[in-house]
Amino acid sequence: MNIDALVFDKDGTLFDFASTWGAFGRIALERLSDGDTKRAAELGQVIGFDYAEERYSPDSIVIAGTVDEIARALTPHLTGIAQHQIVETLNDASAAAEQMPAVPLAPFLENMRKTGLKLGVATNDAEIPALRHLESVGIRGHFDFVAGYDSGHGFKPGPGQLLAFAKHVDVDPSRVAMVGDSLHDLEAGRAAGMVTIGVLTGLATTETLEPLADVVLPDIGHIPGWLSEI
Repeated sequence: MNIDALVFDKDGTLFDFASTWGAFGRIALERLSDGDTKRAAELGQVIGFDYAEERYSPDSIVIAGTVDEIARALTPHLTGIAQHQIVETLNDASAAAEQMPAVPLAPFLENMRKTGLKLGVATNDAEIPALRHLESVGIRGHFDFVAGYDSGHGFKPGPGQLLAFAKHVDVDPSRVAMVGDSLHDLEAGRAAGMVTIGVLTGLATTETLEPLADVVLPDIGHIPGWLSEI
């Protein structure tokens, strides 16, 4: 395997999912329920989120779904609130969520770039919150390409974002590795004809990721060692 580029999922890959998104779920649901905590807990059940524990179920739509998909799931349970308003509320809460890096990101990404690798981000989050998240920890400039579900390339598990990245950096997809924490990420990587790297900083287990991953690593910090061995 010859790898010339890496494209990363964001949530659960660059950033630890559980540490970052528990507060987002609580804040978003409280805003949608006007502070009614009982109602917020009920809405949490709809999207696979335990409001009291600030914890997601492994099959939660929030893990790999787009903001539009989350909003569609909530819309039937929110009388008098249009879907686009739910999307706006979710995006605002997302943009404000404090990001908890899975590893020290700046030195990791600097090292990857020094080896000549092209770097990108493909997320099912919206583009503007994604850019804010990267900027909030000082790493936006390390990436050659950033795409959200609303950037015009489709969203995972489709391969559009990944193929757009490969084209942007002029690297054949077979020489790109998709790095992610969910089956959506790995399915997208397979569909794009890329190498797939699973990481365990989301909610999926090794057993879940192995069927679609060329390798499963504890976190992205183990990628340099793996690359040196292939």
